[in-house]
Amino acid sequence: MISNKIVFQSLSSGSCGNCYFLHIDGEKGGAGIVIDAGVSMRRLKMELLKNGFTYDDIDAILVTHDHMDHIHNLGPYCKRLMKPVWMTQKLRGSLATHWMTGEYLGPVVKNLVNGGWSEIVPGRIRAHYFIVPHDATQTVGYCIDLEGYIFVIMTDIGRMTDEALGFASQASTVVIESNYDLDMLRGGQYPIELQDRICGGHGHLSNAECADAIKDFLHPGLENVFLCHLSEHNNTPRKAVEASLPSIEGTGVRLLALPRQTASPMFIL
Repeated sequence: MISNKIVFQSLSSGSCGNCYFLHIDGEKGGAGIVIDAGVSMRRLKMELLKNGFTYDDIDAILVTHDHMDHIHNLGPYCKRLMKPVWMTQKLRGSLATHWMTGEYLGPVVKNLVNGGWSEIVPGRIRAHYFIVPHDATQTVGYCIDLEGYIFVIMTDIGRMTDEALGFASQASTVVIESNYDLDMLRGGQYPIELQDRICGGHGHLSNAECADAIKDFLHPGLENVFLCHLSEHNNTPRKAVEASLPSIEGTGVRLLALPRQTASPMFIL
């Protein structure tokens, strides 16, 4: 049985910026990570303080991919936090030459284990990455093990994969993209080329595709599903939740859409 207190907060989730905080506290003390760096240092500090946390509660940073809404503030995070920043070797190659991050990565970057678990905070938090289809240099989701509590996050995923479903099928909490409503996208103002990019298998996951994925990974141990990276123009929180609600109806699973530009509450997992 998991006796530790585990909390999760989204600081921002969408094309305006992406950043998530995950922390475990127990007999061994506290350990925390940040996933992606899409909010400013000032905003990160402010949101953490509201819930009694500081920079000292961050032990590492995980990076999902190299699009600007996920790495916009990674340079300052590297320079000022001086905490290990974990990424794949391929992403390291991309970000080492990126004008926003290159000069700051050297002292802090860590390579994720390929095909296995990386000890992010030894004895407390480990992570196993899995590749997802998206039009970046490389995009990964994470299965994060917090002393036996399994947390999975997959954002910016053009289509669901068997590997992603396999990890989510073991998780107590899943953060999954529910980016757009197809009717809103096709009936909106985006150029057809951009519409096709979004729903072409290497862009983003629709509400309907998210709902199907939840049906596929639903299992008795699932407790929370958080819908992330909702489009500002092609979706609403209500549409996203209503699309996925039938997938978990009658199970007791908590289903919530994460806000785009503001921080969510601090959820106790």
